[in-house]
Amino acid sequence: MVTMRDVAQRANVSVTTVSFMVNGTKTLAPATRERIERAMEELGYRRNVFARALASKRTHILALVVPAVDHRLGSTAMSVVTSAAATASTLGYNLVMWPVSNDSTQLEDYIAGGLVDGVLLMEVQLEDPRVKRLEDLGLPFFLIGRTADPAQLAYADMDFEGAVNGAVDHLLEGGHRNIALMLGRLENNNLPGYGPISRTDRAFRDRMAAEGLHGTVLDCEQTATAGRSAASELIVAHPETTGLVLMNEEASFGVVNGLLDAGRRVPQDVSVLSVATAAKTAGITDPPLSTMVAPGAELGRLSVEGLIQQITTEARERTQALIPCVWSDVGSTGPAPAPENNHREGITL
Repeated sequence: MVTMRDVAQRANVSVTTVSFMVNGTKTLAPATRERIERAMEELGYRRNVFARALASKRTHILALVVPAVDHRLGSTAMSVVTSAAATASTLGYNLVMWPVSNDSTQLEDYIAGGLVDGVLLMEVQLEDPRVKRLEDLGLPFFLIGRTADPAQLAYADMDFEGAVNGAVDHLLEGGHRNIALMLGRLENNNLPGYGPISRTDRAFRDRMAAEGLHGTVLDCEQTATAGRSAASELIVAHPETTGLVLMNEEASFGVVNGLLDAGRRVPQDVSVLSVATAAKTAGITDPPLSTMVAPGAELGRLSVEGLIQQITTEARERTQALIPCVWSDVGSTGPAPAPENNHREGITL
């Protein structure tokens, strides 16, 4: 069996240095860490998680709690997960996913065994029952999202309000006044007050009211088929629509096709702009979608770093990060068409 001594000899470092990295008890220079990692890989060394836990009084395991029972993860959420896992590994931790519901009792059952040093909560509700349970248990935790009042909590979240206002700004500058928002409908009702949808909805309604405009809000399931039907129905019910803000990345391909079904060209007749969307998702439509690109990788990295800070230090200041989306204009928006051009074949205004 390969030992730490074997790794130390291969990496030309002391056994103590290898121990520091394996147990996560001391920060090493990047070059030293890289040599040790390479030696471990070449020799086939496997860390003994339980031995390390006994040595450091920590398991070096982080739990990423995902309500997969209640909500299927999309491309943006998966980019958060991937980044979080990579960051944890770099910092000497293992990340495990707990695909459980948002039932706080079920969460407590998982935590009671002392298997993890801290918890990352994804898909946060404005009034999330898991938060109070974790506070009572005294286990370090970090939100990927925000509750309604996150002042005393550690979190990293997308700036949904900023993304919505940026999208509306862009459409208003193009002369659009008849703007709609299409949200993603959750598979069931087990996540009331789901943060991303609730914040996007409220920000859009508030902005439309401030501009003295009527903004149409609708939702559909997060599938291409549902998006296609919803876009066609939108044009039938609101044929005056010339701008569409999407907060439903999984339906985006179907939405563009649905507009074409209804006799609308993108962007000549209807400008479409997607918010909080992964960059790769924006490229699956024709034309590609102009997008407020979600900072998924940054969310994953900051959340793990913030949680580990809580675990390893007594710092009173907790990470609170609101990360903006990045504007990517690739051609699915344009100036609002002249009123007479809103009359497409088969549509009566």
